Amino acid sequence: MRSNAVPLRAFKSQGVPVGITGLGAYAPEKVYSNADLEKLMDTSDQWIRERTGIVRRHVAEPGTPTFAVAVPAARQALERAGLRADELDMIIVATSTPDGPFPSIACRLQNELGAPGAAAFDLLAACSGFVYALSSAQTFIAAGRAQRVLVVGAEVLTRMVDWSYRTTAVVFGDGAGAAVLEPARHGPGFLSWCLGADGRGFDQITAGNVACGAYAAGEGSPVIDMKGSDVFRFAVDILIRQAYACAEEAGLSVDDIDLWVPHQANRRIIEAAAERIGLPMERVACNIDEYGNTSTASIPLALEEAVRQGRLKAGDTVLMAGFGSGLTWGACLLEWE
Repeated sequence: MRSNAVPLRAFKSQGVPVGITGLGAYAPEKVYSNADLEKLMDTSDQWIRERTGIVRRHVAEPGTPTFAVAVPAARQALERAGLRADELDMIIVATSTPDGPFPSIACRLQNELGAPGAAAFDLLAACSGFVYALSSAQTFIAAGRAQRVLVVGAEVLTRMVDWSYRTTAVVFGDGAGAAVLEPARHGPGFLSWCLGADGRGFDQITAGNVACGAYAAGEGSPVIDMKGSDVFRFAVDILIRQAYACAEEAGLSVDDIDLWVPHQANRRIIEAAAERIGLPMERVACNIDEYGNTSTASIPLALEEAVRQGRLKAGDTVLMAGFGSGLTWGACLLEWE
């Protein structure tokens, strides 16, 4: 299966201009370095760095719910946006690691933050989930059905890791990132979007027995598995095509992208796509060395870090782009306020 067998659907933002007014990030204090993993499995620091670009990953303590990593990121985003939680109209949590089939993490987060009455729901699109959630939030605000929406990407992926299986165990980490969306105060905000999926690749990145249900395969949490070479080819291809699709829909060229924030799955994927897009790594946000692959949290963690480092100024054009299990993809182009 090749991703270019399906068309990309890109579209312009319409309605009320929407922007990001606050960002938050959180990662557990506990860290597993590559040297730590050498003691758990047949691997080496060199092997991991060369194949993934990862040096360390943050790991939640056993028994930590995803809800617990979402809360500090959400609170930080609200504080930076200058909002109280009870001013929110909606909370959307994107996650691949829910704490249970129901209730949603978003409802529990709403209660913890103190936002009674706000609409709240979870969204599953794997590592594309944060962009899918941004798109949902932007649509509600642009249509006048909400004014202030909190979007959170949160994961405790290490609960689905087999520490003896180096193919995937070395890749994943835990953390959360959050964004507050409101009507844009200056400028157009979000410019364009590209969302899609190709279910023919549903078995390329899995957790548990997808044929009979993830939790039906046996006791305990399902274990993440992937077809590495197939995913690599898909990822590079879809990241390139998304960049061109979003830029074209916004009436821009890829040269107009000031900062690209891709899903942090693998540094080799990011570098290969950036080279073919024509973006130097100086214009790419990449922090996979510190966090590994945190799925829905990876894009907001990288964006928050870039903003904190002063890599964005008002009027800059930011491309966020994800891909993940499903197979899914999602990208958006934003003029930074």
